[in-house]
Amino acid sequence: MAELKLHAQPPEEHTGIRLTKPKKMAGGLEAITSSLKHVFGEVGVVQGTKTLLKVNQFHGFDCPGCAWPDPDNDRAIVEFCENGAKAVAEEATTARVDAEFFRKHSVEELSSWSDYEIGKSGRIAEPMLLRAGASHYEPVSWGEAFKLIGNQLNQLASPDEAIFYTSGRTGNEAAFLYQLFVRKYGTNNLPDCSNMCHESSGSGLSETVGIGKGSVKLDDFYVAEVIVIMGQNPGTNHPRMLSALQKAKENGAKIITINPLSEAGLVKFKHPQNPLDVIGGGTVLTDIFLQVRVNGDVPLLKAMMKMLMEKENDRPGEVLDNEFIKNSTSGYDDFLADLEKYDLDELITQTSVSKEKIEEAVELLAIKNKIIVCWAMGLTQHKNAVDNIREVVNLLLLKGSIGKCGAGTCPVRGHSNVQGDRTVGIWEKLKPEFGQKLKEVFKFDPPQNEGYDVVTAIKAMAEGKAKFFFAMGGNFISATPDTEFTARALQQCDMTVHVSTKLNRSHLIHGKTALILPCLGRTEVDVQQSGKQFVTVENSTGVVHQSRGGKKPVSDQLLSEPKLVAELAKATFGENDTIEWDYLVSNYDHIRDLIEKTIPGFDSYNERVRRPGGFYLPNGAREGDFKTSTGKANFTINKNPDHLLKDDEYLMMTIRTHDQYNTTIYGLNDRYRGIYNERRVVLMNETDMQTAGLKLKDEVTLVSNYDGERREARSFLVVPYDIPSKCIGTYFPEANVLIPYNHYAHTSRTPISKSVVVKVEK
Repeated sequence: MAELKLHAQPPEEHTGIRLTKPKKMAGGLEAITSSLKHVFGEVGVVQGTKTLLKVNQFHGFDCPGCAWPDPDNDRAIVEFCENGAKAVAEEATTARVDAEFFRKHSVEELSSWSDYEIGKSGRIAEPMLLRAGASHYEPVSWGEAFKLIGNQLNQLASPDEAIFYTSGRTGNEAAFLYQLFVRKYGTNNLPDCSNMCHESSGSGLSETVGIGKGSVKLDDFYVAEVIVIMGQNPGTNHPRMLSALQKAKENGAKIITINPLSEAGLVKFKHPQNPLDVIGGGTVLTDIFLQVRVNGDVPLLKAMMKMLMEKENDRPGEVLDNEFIKNSTSGYDDFLADLEKYDLDELITQTSVSKEKIEEAVELLAIKNKIIVCWAMGLTQHKNAVDNIREVVNLLLLKGSIGKCGAGTCPVRGHSNVQGDRTVGIWEKLKPEFGQKLKEVFKFDPPQNEGYDVVTAIKAMAEGKAKFFFAMGGNFISATPDTEFTARALQQCDMTVHVSTKLNRSHLIHGKTALILPCLGRTEVDVQQSGKQFVTVENSTGVVHQSRGGKKPVSDQLLSEPKLVAELAKATFGENDTIEWDYLVSNYDHIRDLIEKTIPGFDSYNERVRRPGGFYLPNGAREGDFKTSTGKANFTINKNPDHLLKDDEYLMMTIRTHDQYNTTIYGLNDRYRGIYNERRVVLMNETDMQTAGLKLKDEVTLVSNYDGERREARSFLVVPYDIPSKCIGTYFPEANVLIPYNHYAHTSRTPISKSVVVKVEK
């Protein structure tokens, strides 16, 4: 494998890096300027304005960025954030990648470009084929493309030799058809981006409260007394959350932030759409900041719960919700006996937080009951990630803060429909009841064996057990761990296929034959036989609602994702298939009718989703109905993480810059952290730098060593930063090469992207 094909290659020399003091406030005029600069620069002023005014509106399109919920009722004229505007600009760009582009640029040349340069190439305008041994992609007709794929699938010795990946941007209709096609083909190999982010949330929540989703609604934030935000940077990853937090503060809520880094968006916020706010001083969000060391969340939560127990002993019945614990939970006595084994001072030592700061947070929690805990990948990407989630639930159960207004769990999902994809069947594990429904409605026997998730899919490709890889969206090579190993695994495949809107590095890490199939974006009009269509998506709070594009497609060669799946199925099964694929995509109401027949909670789907704002799916935890093995919410026993670092080792977490969303790089600046024009940086504690003999902008190599294998990420610049000792931060995906694919969370198998043991070599 040529080294140049790996993403984010080390430059020959670093030029242009600029550092300023990290900001202490998010939003404001800079957010407005940045939003307009990206949109107007990519789309133009007139079309850009028209497009932005349709983002997250009742009859507009769902932002292709994050899954933060929209207001149920009245919505502002502007319902997007800075990074949402960047996402829209990327999709609505007028730049095109067509046959002439690929004639001009070979795969080898494109592989040498940065991820930023690749992404800025433009929208893919026509289907492209890279033949075995060829140096350039060439145009191919849709008919020929589907014929090639169908023939390849029908030549495999077993359906389990094929892998079908899904990105979180895929709408419910396409995702449902996709899993239907895959299971009729004969496999459950349906890895998706959830495997790498909130799979740990789903695993921990399903076991403890009976549903793998959050339990709160957006309105709960406005009546909450305390909001705890853990392992999350909403100012960059979910900026619209900041306006909800601002409103919560105005209504009297207190905010506790738990994170290794102090992020600008949680310090102070100026609402960009509020003129008085922009010219004023903004709103202080965080009341108590607990700067925990990387993966120190379980000992911190245990310390907090021990302190709460002490207060309960001093003031019986005033601190814990004993009635809720008695009537609605299971496992409390075992949990309590385990908690008593821990020494409070030892726990505090493992957190890097002072006892005084923890006591301050506990004093607040002790007198409040309407508590929401929010989290993102700072909790879910560790070996003990599921324990992190279960320990969060333990805290909420002690306070009776689940199943009541203004309280509950809130895993903040990243991609705009990653939760909906799982709801409609994208999962390598086929639930028996869902399998039975598929059999009843579609008259075939779906496979029963567990399929490949992301980790096992990589392993299967590397071992030659999987020979075909199909990606419905996403940028697999840049999103996954262990970049070199994953690249070699993909190159083992006979064929790789990517459904995409934009060019990305996964198109350059390919099998013997490779196809790029361009699809419509969220912003674009989707016309099928019966006329204009809309798709549906599910947000972080379980609301299913419409998304209807209005912009003319960038090319007449684009297919919608549902149409693409239908053509794929026809090419694989032949024209005599019992499922009428053409009928289903002629009007997406037909697909929704079948979802209603197959999946609980979608009653009167087509009727209810046409109401402004859509409808809520059932959520037992929200109602205090815990559908677990005990019929109650379960306390659990969780171990502390065990990171025995040597003197020259650090615990590395991967993070995102303010100029990126997931694997999409919008620019080269991390404005809020004060880092400009450079992505290959390592954030280090200044005392650690002195101990290691390092100074500002020293060039270093980061090294991880798992199972006797040395992995290197070269040419990183050292940047002093306010981060706990023995912890470092690096950007994703540049540091993914250091993350071993086969080290992951128990139960969820989510890679350990937030707690990788590394050395820093000058």
